[in-house]
Parts: sequence; C-alpha cells; structure tokens
Amino acid sequence: MSEPPSILIVEDEYPLQGVLESVLADAGFASDILSSGEEAMTVFLARGKRHKALVTDVYLGGKLNGWDLARRMREKDPALPVVYITGGAGAGLWKSQGVPNSLLLEKPFHPEHLVAALTRL
Repeated sequence: MSEPPSILIVEDEYPLQGVLESVLADAGFASDILSSGEEAMTVFLARGKRHKALVTDVYLGGKLNGWDLARRMREKDPALPVVYITGGAGAGLWKSQGVPNSLLLEKPFHPEHLVAALTRL
C-alpha cells in the first residue's frame, strides 16, 4: 500500500491545527503540523521532497512569516504547491507577496475548502 501524500501545515493557532489535521486525514492526506516558519524550514530541508504541498498561515510568530517561508521553500522546490491561510489583512497582500500559482483562503473558511484547494493545485 502506498503512503498518503504528506502536507506540511504551518499554523500557530492550536485549535485550528487539530481541525486541519482531522480534515486532511479524512481526505486521505498525512500531515506534519508545525507552529513556526523556522521549524517548518528545518523539517522541510531534512525530509527533502516528501511533502507534496505547503499550507501556511500568513502571520506566524518568529522571524519567518508565511510569505517568506513559501518563497524559501520554493527556492528548494519550485513546483511545491502553496496554500496561504489568513484571518487578517493578508488577503490584500497576496498578489504582491504570494508565490506564483498559489491559493489563499481567508479565515474563517470551511475546512473542506482546504481539501479542494489542495486537490486543485
């Protein structure tokens, strides 16, 4: 049996982490959930191209925000699908800060919209 596709999720709101993990598991995805951009880069670099997509909050604690994180990961894997999630003013910055061929979901969103976005990418 093959391994389910693994999604790297970077979200600093713990209640939302659990919801995203559950929804993705129900849709047949595995996930690594981290709360900072720095942790995510460490895991991403250590595991190579194991992750099939990045889902990141735009505003994270630490030095790396979601925009920077996606750009750095795309330097390593130019084809990596990226879905940004934001509850603030980040939606207005997506066109100027987001990586090409990415999607953005505004909080609150229905969790199934994330599954649809990943399937589309």
